[in-house]
Amino acid sequence: MESMKIYDTVIIGSGPAGMSAAIYAARAELDFCIIEKSYASGGQVLSTYEVDNYPGLPGLSGGELSDHFKKHCDKLGCPFITADIVDITPGRIAPNGFFNEINPAKEGLDSVNDLIFMLTSTEGEAFLTKTVIAATGASHKKAGIDGEDDFAGVGVSYCATCDGAFFRKKDTAVIGGGDVALEDAIFLSRLCNKVYIIHRRDTFRAAKSLVSKADAIDNIEFVFDSVSKSISGTTNVEALTVKNVINGAERTIPVSGVFIAIGITPATGLFSSLVACDEAGYVIADESGKTSMPGIFAAGDIRRKPLRQIITAAADGANCITSVEGYLTKSF
Repeated sequence: MESMKIYDTVIIGSGPAGMSAAIYAARAELDFCIIEKSYASGGQVLSTYEVDNYPGLPGLSGGELSDHFKKHCDKLGCPFITADIVDITPGRIAPNGFFNEINPAKEGLDSVNDLIFMLTSTEGEAFLTKTVIAATGASHKKAGIDGEDDFAGVGVSYCATCDGAFFRKKDTAVIGGGDVALEDAIFLSRLCNKVYIIHRRDTFRAAKSLVSKADAIDNIEFVFDSVSKSISGTTNVEALTVKNVINGAERTIPVSGVFIAIGITPATGLFSSLVACDEAGYVIADESGKTSMPGIFAAGDIRRKPLRQIITAAADGANCITSVEGYLTKSF
C-alpha cells in the first residue's frame, strides 16, 4: 500500500463515549477522526424518549442531547467520517512506506512501540492510525413481542435506572429472570406503586440473595411460568398481556411501563480477536480504557463495568484520550 496519512487516534463510534473522546482529542490537538457507520450521531441515546439524569441538562430528549454533543464537536472542528469499519489489522510501516501486517501475539507485546493499525471499511477505504478508541457501544436484547417497537420510549424501556423516575407511583412490569431483572424490579419498587416480574420459568436465574430481597418487598409480584405476548395502549403503554406456559391461560396486566431486562449485546465483533473480552463479550478494560492490546482503548457500553449510563460513557471517552496521550508520548 502506498504511503498515506497516519492519525494519532481514530475513534470508532459516535455515541456519548465517542463524541466525548472527540471533544477531548480536539482540545489535546491530536490528529484524529471519528468514524460512524450511521449518518446520525448519538448511538442508543437517539432512541431515548427523555433523559432526566444528565447533569445540567434535565428533561431533554435523547435526540436533543445528542444534538448538543454534536454541536460541541462541530464547534471544535472534530472531523466526522461516515464509514462502516469491518476490519482492524495491526502492522508496521516499512522503510519504503508500505504497511506490513504483523501478528503481535507472536512478536510479543513488548515490541509494539511502533505499532500501526489499518482500519478497513465495507467500501474498501483504509485508515491508518497509531491508536484506536473502541466506542461502538452495545444494544439491548429485544423480547420480540407485539407492541415492543411501537411503544419504545413511550412506556417500553430497557433501562430502569434511566427511565424509572418517569413511572413514579405507577404500575410497571419487568420482563426477565436474571440479576439485572431482579435489580431493576428492586430499584423500581422504591418508585412505583406496583412491580410485576414476568419470568418464563418457575425459578429465577438471578442470585438467591436478590430473589430473597425482591420476595420480601410488598409491592413486587412474581409472575412465574409466563411469557409476554403483547404490549398494548393508545399513545402510551397501558397493558401487558402474558400467557402461562403450563395451562395456556392468558392474563392482561394493567401497567404504564414495561422494562425489558433480558440482556445486552456489546458490539465487540471488530475487537474480539484483538483484545481480551469477558464471557459476555465486553472488552476488559479499567477506567483508563486500556485493553490487553497496546494502542487499543475501550470507552462506553462496550467496556466491562458496573454502570452503563450516558455520563459514564462520556467519562470513558475523556479518560481514553488521556491514555492515548500517555501512549503516544510513552509517558505511562
